[in-house]
Amino acid sequence: MQPIEQAPHPGGGLSVIAAPADGVCVLTLAGEIDHDTGETLRRALDLSVTGQPRIVADLRQVTFMDSSGINILLTAHHAATEAGGRLRLAAPTPAVLRTLQIVGIDQIIDCHPTLQDALDH
Repeated sequence: MQPIEQAPHPGGGLSVIAAPADGVCVLTLAGEIDHDTGETLRRALDLSVTGQPRIVADLRQVTFMDSSGINILLTAHHAATEAGGRLRLAAPTPAVLRTLQIVGIDQIIDCHPTLQDALDH
């Protein structure tokens, strides 16, 4: 699997790199997820791009997420579930985890403390 997009993230951008791992598409995200970068995330989570419905989004390097990101994650979760797969979130930073918890996404989409934990479950 080739990188989906690699954009510089200093100054608020978002980079996404995709890699296969035991039948799962791992998306490593870095930067901010907001209205301006949402389309990058939406394309990365598109099942026609990932090639399969089992996806783990590695959030270790995501510094900010607003409601745009929440909506994109929910849409991707529903699409993956309908296709017989799943979306899991791995290693969110404290700020991103707090956002996920405030809106209850952590109760809808499996959220794991590490990438390995997300891959193992």
